[in-house]
Amino acid sequence: MPKKYSPAMVDLLNKAMEYSTTKYPSIPDHARPKPSYKTSDANGLTKAIVEFIDLSGGWATRISTEGRYIESLGKRIPSSVKKGTADIHAVWKGRHLSIEVKIGADKQSPEQKIIEQDITKAGGLYFIAKDFETFHHWITTL
Repeated sequence: MPKKYSPAMVDLLNKAMEYSTTKYPSIPDHARPKPSYKTSDANGLTKAIVEFIDLSGGWATRISTEGRYIESLGKRIPSSVKKGTADIHAVWKGRHLSIEVKIGADKQSPEQKIIEQDITKAGGLYFIAKDFETFHHWITTL
């Protein structure tokens, strides 16, 4: 029995296939790899959201706030990104979006709540994405 997808996921899968067909027109449909998204974890949900925005005419990027490890120094260098910055920053129909991905019981930190207030005060939109379907409804109704 084929797997059932939500209408939101079908929309993303269709956009990904349409992009693939346009970018690689010489690949026959039967040989084209089918896209797949695992949105049950934070990494998978983040990837799906970024790709949906990009494939829909917006622009999105994942923001890493964890810093980096420098082997020659033997230590981690902190990121220069403000603490509490949302996981995804995007532009959608001329508006700035900050999207924080939270799976399960994960909740915003105090720093993330301050960033949310700062973004909305500056005229941007802030969204907490707990699943792809709710995110899809939010963005397609903006």
